[in-house]
Amino acid sequence: MTTFTAFTTLSEKPMAEALGEALEDLHPEPYGVGVFEIEDGSGLWEVGGYFMDAPDDVALALLAAAHQAKPFVVSELPETDWVSKVRRELVPVHAGRFFVYGSHNADQVPADVEPLLIEAAMAFGTGHHGTTQGCLRALDRLLTSDVVCHNVADIGCGTAVLAMAAARVWPETVLASDMDEVAVDVAQANAAANGLDGRVICLEAMGFDHPQLQKAAPFDLVFANILKQPLIDLAPDMAACLAPGGFAILSGLLNDQGDEVASVYAQNGINTWHREEIGDWTTLTLQKSLS
Repeated sequence: MTTFTAFTTLSEKPMAEALGEALEDLHPEPYGVGVFEIEDGSGLWEVGGYFMDAPDDVALALLAAAHQAKPFVVSELPETDWVSKVRRELVPVHAGRFFVYGSHNADQVPADVEPLLIEAAMAFGTGHHGTTQGCLRALDRLLTSDVVCHNVADIGCGTAVLAMAAARVWPETVLASDMDEVAVDVAQANAAANGLDGRVICLEAMGFDHPQLQKAAPFDLVFANILKQPLIDLAPDMAACLAPGGFAILSGLLNDQGDEVASVYAQNGINTWHREEIGDWTTLTLQKSLS
């Protein structure tokens, strides 16, 4: 079945959010609407809709004009088996001692790795993106430095690949949270598929805002592979929920955003321990001061 997308950009968040709300009321109504900050330093916001039927070009033009947005760009998407396509294109990833693979590559898992089975699904974090690889390599670096963490959380967990990696190397239960209900369901399914059901506890939460996360704090290690602004907003809560001497592994950052985020965390007593760039993406490993 052919589907359609419509995208435009605006310069301010409130205007983008208002357009996103208006887009939801369009007829034919979109199957989904998204409002995202474009993480390229431009300050622009993208508003997009996904349609099962061809959208009304006139209605889109009127919406764009009313909200001072650029004209919508409408694209027709051919019928595609996306899961099969992704499976063909996602090859296994070796990141330190961790090996991320799909079931279609199960025969390629080496004997001397920590295996992480992640299927193509509706959540971020297959292990192929530079941000996820950077976080896995950062965890491997901590292990090589003889760091042992007994209390770990994965904030904005997506597929929970990072939470599962921690559960592979340490025996304690790991908490994994995401604000998206679908991601939480996918994360729970992945934990079960990896034999970690009950070892990785998946929660629906914004940041640390969940009773189980609050009760479990302070953490020895927190992963947060999200985006620049949410990471900046998270800094005070991270400082409150991280144990003295504890580590935070942060990613979802373009290389030119790393300094700003590191500076904000340093102001909250969490200082840079290591930094790595993979392609366009930066991963920060930070450590909270002891006092």
